[in-house]
Order: sequence, then C-alpha cells, then structure tokens
Amino acid sequence: MLINLEGRRLYYDLMGPEHGPVVCLTHSLASDGGMWAEQAGPLLEAGYRVLRLDMRGHGGSDPVSGDYSMEELAEDVTASLDFLGFDKVHLIGLSIGGMLGQVFAHKHGQRLRSAMFCATTPQVPPAAREAWTPRIEAVTGANSVKPLAGATMERWFTNAFKARNPDRWKQIHATIAGTTPAGYLGCAAAILNFDAVDRLPSIKAPALVLCGADDEGTPPAGNKRIAGLIPGARYEELPDARHFVNVERSEAFNAIMMGWLNANR
Repeated sequence: MLINLEGRRLYYDLMGPEHGPVVCLTHSLASDGGMWAEQAGPLLEAGYRVLRLDMRGHGGSDPVSGDYSMEELAEDVTASLDFLGFDKVHLIGLSIGGMLGQVFAHKHGQRLRSAMFCATTPQVPPAAREAWTPRIEAVTGANSVKPLAGATMERWFTNAFKARNPDRWKQIHATIAGTTPAGYLGCAAAILNFDAVDRLPSIKAPALVLCGADDEGTPPAGNKRIAGLIPGARYEELPDARHFVNVERSEAFNAIMMGWLNANR
C-alpha cells in the first residue's frame, strides 16, 4: 500500500487485527520490510498489528535525490503513523532502522509504547567515511547497488547461513541488488552524519537493545553503549550471528522480542 507524501510515495505493509497493539518495523540499508518476514508470524499469532515501512528509495518507496538526514527518515515514520491514525506504537528497528528509531524516540517519545534498537550504533565516527567511500564510489560508478550485494551479504550473515537457508539468502541478496542508487546514497549520507549520543539520555520509553555477537558492522560495544545511555534500557546479545540477527537467529530473536512486547503491552 502507498502513502502519497509531498509528491512521492512511501510503501507500507499492514497486517493483523484492527484493534491490536501496533508494532512498527523499520529496516536496514539496502533492504526493505521483507527483512522482517521471520517476525511477522509470531507477532500476528499474538494479536499484534504489524506495520512494515519501506524507507525512501527502498522496496516500494520512491527515492528522493540528494543526501538524506536521519531526522528526515524519522519524520517519514511520523508522517506514516499520522496517515494511518496510529497514536502509539512499539517500534523495532535494525541498523539504520535503529538509528532513525533513536531519533524518533528522542523527538516523539510520547508515541512509543516501547522501542527495540537492533544491530545499530549510537554514532558513526568521522573515520567511518574511509570505509564507506569505496561503497559510495562503486554505487555511483555503476548507478546500481548490485556491485555491493556479495560483500554486504558476507557482513550480514555468518558463513553457515547460505548453506542452511539458500532460498532466504537469494531473496535478501536480490533485495540489496535491487535497491535504488539514490536511496542507498541518500541513506549512506544520513548514516555518515549520525550522532545520537547526546539525545539518548532523554529517551523515556522502555528500550531494549539487541545485537549479534559477531556483528562487525555495528559491534556489540556500540549497542551496549546505547543501552548504557538510555535510562533503564536492557541489553541482549545473541551468539553465532552477524548483522541480520533477526533472520539468522530468528527463533531466539523472536523469543526475546515477544517477551519484551508482552511485558510492555
């Protein structure tokens, strides 16, 4: 389904009972709402209403030219909730979805029943630009995200994942390759300018931070720092998982997620 917003369209997927508590899911860079397929079933079975949003330039949402800011991406979430008439939600975001979630929690904390920040970071240091420059140049030169798909999958999953789940690996690889260049580059700019450290102590919503123990892109140390900066936040770490901890360790992730949501229902 589509939301018409300032001359562009945002795609969303909404499932579940009309009066169920809403769980809003925000995805990673070069992904879309489909990355939450492993979570949709348990959430629906428990009576939650599941809202999956595609960021600008990702999935079914139109790209916007130029650099994006994390504030703009967070406001896309706000606009979507306003359009759908949702006053309060549980928010679960992974990677950049967790970064924009931190901004949303700071600016619109009154709209959160709870927040889960997964495989993310409280800030991106200036030195990170060195690692990002080759990726940005590759996408710009090819006018495609396809050249990054293989290396991205290696960062997202352990070596055992492809052999265990070849069909799911293929789906996620294709989604990376099919992301619009404008969406990738715009969000990369938002990541490189992201710093929420000073905002986190003001977050009052119940917060859980979760990551994979083997995540090199957003390592446990950064996730622990988020939990340490948000008053009362809880930290969880799952072994044998890299960045897409919700997919690679879906059963363990879902057990933590459902326990958390039910405690804050």
